[in-house]
Formats: sequence, C-alpha cells, structure tokens
Amino acid sequence: MKLLINGQARQVSSGTLDKLLSELEYEGDWLATALNGELVRAVERSQCRLTDGDRVEILTPRQGG
Repeated sequence: MKLLINGQARQVSSGTLDKLLSELEYEGDWLATALNGELVRAVERSQCRLTDGDRVEILTPRQGG
C-alpha cells in the first residue's frame, strides 16, 4: 500500500503501525508516532491498522548542539 510517511510517499507492505516501524527499521521506546494527525501511543501501535493513503508521522529525538 502507499502511505505518506514524514511527508514522503512510500510503498510498504505492513498493515499495522508497529509492523511498519519494524519494516522501516525504527527501534526503541522513545519514538513518537501519529496517524493522520492523531497521536498513537506505543501500546496502541499493534492495534492501529493502516490503509492506503494514510499519513504517518514518526518522530525521533536528536542530539547535538
């Protein structure tokens, strides 16, 4: 299916948000996610089904100065 991930169109095979993170090789409890503008908590990601055209935001902390 085709999703808009962090503003970029991507073709993916995952059907849930937690599987999408694995497919894209995101790891860690420190990630923040949103689906179509709504925050999705880590405990809800396995229940969060994706559909064609969804907008997904994946936020990661950055370090530096």
